Amino acid sequence: MKNTTTTQVITIKDVIRELDKIIEWSKENQSRVGYFAVLYRMVTQRVELGIEQNEFNDNPRMEKLDVIFAKRYIDAFWGWQRKEEITHSWQVAFEATENSSTIVLQQILLGINAHINLDLGLSTMLTMENKDPFDDIVTDFDAINNVLAGLVDKFKARLIETSPLVKLACKIGKGKENLLATFSIDIARAGAWYFASNLRNASMSPTSDKKVQDLIERKDQKVGDNAKELASPTPTFLKLFVWIASLTESNKPSEVIVKLESHADDILKEDTLAMKVATSSTEQEQVIITEEVLEEI
Repeated sequence: MKNTTTTQVITIKDVIRELDKIIEWSKENQSRVGYFAVLYRMVTQRVELGIEQNEFNDNPRMEKLDVIFAKRYIDAFWGWQRKEEITHSWQVAFEATENSSTIVLQQILLGINAHINLDLGLSTMLTMENKDPFDDIVTDFDAINNVLAGLVDKFKARLIETSPLVKLACKIGKGKENLLATFSIDIARAGAWYFASNLRNASMSPTSDKKVQDLIERKDQKVGDNAKELASPTPTFLKLFVWIASLTESNKPSEVIVKLESHADDILKEDTLAMKVATSSTEQEQVIITEEVLEEI
């Protein structure tokens, strides 16, 4: 399955603009779609800052990867809105946003599942299309994923700490092969690189189009199956805990989105401070940067 909608996105600023639109649409329409969009905008803003600070080995290439990657999500969302055919992974994730018993943490993980496990590998392959060596991008691939993992961990921690029942549900699910409790960005990243490498190898064969499409469809099916497990966790008693936890969350998505935006702003400021201090050349600069950022918090 393919995302058939194409949004005009060329730069990382275009990406942020489009994410703003999805978040505002979510507020106006009381949609849980905005939960993941808030997280994604925070990550994109952080990547934009990293590019401006020359944090990556190849900053123009990083922006290209970011744009290709983001378009997978943006096009999937608007395609879903227009009832077009989109990938199975995103179809399951978006359908779950219509279920009031799906908690915020599930919504976030469903978005991450589709975007990292399917979209990232494909976007990496497309970024390096007709470029050699392919693994020249691996350092920046790891760097952007380190940024993502750090921000997601902080975001998840805030969600769990503010909901004792969600914290308990995750604790109960550990050791029971349950994705809600054991989902790992590091494992997803490793899988994304493996998928990207397989796509690259397939693209070099005489029957490349068919091989690449077959790989994408098989991966999409597997990621979509993971999404179903995230949306409806097993065993039954964990599903019951999640349902009870959902009763403690606001039934007005616009209120949740505003709260998530506040979390995202705080996390981004903290991470920005850490990055600027780490890249400053003198102790005096570190003090000045720290004072400037703290004044904004």
